[in-house]
Amino acid sequence: MHRRDFLAATTAALGSGLLPGYLGRAIAAEELQSAIPGEVKKRLADVALNAARGAGATYTDVRIGRYLRQFVITREANVQNVVNTESLGVGIRVIADGAWGFAATNGLTEDAVAGAARQAAAIAKANAKIQSEPVRLAPTPGVGAVSWKTPIVKNAMAVPIKDKVDLLLGVNAAALGAGANFVNSMLFVVNEQKYFASSDGSYIDQDVHRIWAPMTVTAIDKATGKFRTREGLSAPMGLGFEYLDGKAADKFTSPNGVVNYGMSYDMKEDAIAAARQAKAKLTAPSVKPGKYDLVLDPSHTWLTIHESVGHPLELDRVLGYEANYAGTSFVTLDKVKERFQYGSPEVSIVADKLQPGSLGAVGYDDEGVKTKKWDLIRDGKLVDLQAIRDQAAMLGKSASDGCCYADSWSSVQFQRMPNVSMEAGKKKHSVADMIAGVDNGIYIVGDGSFSIDQQRYNAQFGGQLFYEIKNGKITQQIEDVAYQIRTPEFWNACVGVCDQSDYRLGGSFFDGKGQPSQVSTVSHGSSTARFNGINVINTARSLG
Repeated sequence: MHRRDFLAATTAALGSGLLPGYLGRAIAAEELQSAIPGEVKKRLADVALNAARGAGATYTDVRIGRYLRQFVITREANVQNVVNTESLGVGIRVIADGAWGFAATNGLTEDAVAGAARQAAAIAKANAKIQSEPVRLAPTPGVGAVSWKTPIVKNAMAVPIKDKVDLLLGVNAAALGAGANFVNSMLFVVNEQKYFASSDGSYIDQDVHRIWAPMTVTAIDKATGKFRTREGLSAPMGLGFEYLDGKAADKFTSPNGVVNYGMSYDMKEDAIAAARQAKAKLTAPSVKPGKYDLVLDPSHTWLTIHESVGHPLELDRVLGYEANYAGTSFVTLDKVKERFQYGSPEVSIVADKLQPGSLGAVGYDDEGVKTKKWDLIRDGKLVDLQAIRDQAAMLGKSASDGCCYADSWSSVQFQRMPNVSMEAGKKKHSVADMIAGVDNGIYIVGDGSFSIDQQRYNAQFGGQLFYEIKNGKITQQIEDVAYQIRTPEFWNACVGVCDQSDYRLGGSFFDGKGQPSQVSTVSHGSSTARFNGINVINTARSLG
């Protein structure tokens, strides 16, 4: 679990009284399945649309949202916390006098909604007095009344808390039985019930489900006090509780026997492996710094893609509109026009809001734009960025890319990263083939700590498991590995990507952006990939 996920998780662990504001009130489990009737949502939306138009708005969208979140948190044989939360209300965004205005209310009455719509229009008119040029929205035809739902098999919200607790405590017991000294396991479940209406003529009802089961397993050498951890290798997914069924057909075993997972996850199996691998870390030799060829598993690569491709290709960062939260970007509009050589010809990276099982998969974004898949980098060349309705004209586009999102009804929607994934190699190429071609390298599994500069250009990445490769064979587990990159140099060092049979998703359940900060969920897929001549440092080496 990297830093932003850890912070969000530990905040949840403190209890419902100290949860982030977007989580809303705590609710009983039996309340989780009730819903707002469709006719009520449409009536409230029409009230808001009419009130905004009467107040001078030339465009209005209304989001009626019910956000359900459930966290189950355990350690060893103890349940540390079980939290159910609900947040319910209406957010209204308008354009009046060429400027944006936004207001929200948790009052689900016609008077409250109409009042919020008029307030949004008044804010827009005030903003217009200091705005240098009017908002230009890319046209988005209304779609009428439509609905979309995450195609789940088993609603995780409906699974009894006892079953979830039993699962996690069984996982903890398995890890302890395999030699772990401590283990912390959690289950995060999210259901977003979102209704969108706009003056363009759309009435869109969506039911979005997501799940994540992270854990941390720790082994201690009691003689020295040294300890090592191994995080779980699960990915957060846009799936139901069926993700935790651990189907044998959806496992990926590397040449050295490390098991990783695709569209299903065997948490207990992973906990046992984590305990053994954490113990092995205690005696693993420390890496010798130098240049290595890296073979990166998808459970690791997702974070490198996220930080060095996903974020720097957000148009608001490129333009400098997003700067205070993790900086801007080294990418410029000129680089897009010139087809900048972002990576080698092996590297093709797509934005994809349609991918089944992914965190970012929805039918429509929070501006009512139908989602799609599009190229960002094709055969190493930078070909496009990510843009929403009021940005499309800046790139010469006629339509939004459909990547606008808000984490709550009370938050204004803005540009967020879609799923950003590296395509699998076109030629049949297995992980064993990849490793067989490496003379002096390191095989890295799982994501770890990272740091990156304010332009997304210089970065450093760790991992969970590291294995030395000599003369085409994995020889031993090693420790204290981190590699340094300059973004375009790193992606141009990619010399091979395994085929589709190795393709898997990773992702972030708590990706932060904006001020006030909002979180979103996003997936990143890839197959195992090789990068030649990458500088590796020893993170345990004393510099004094």
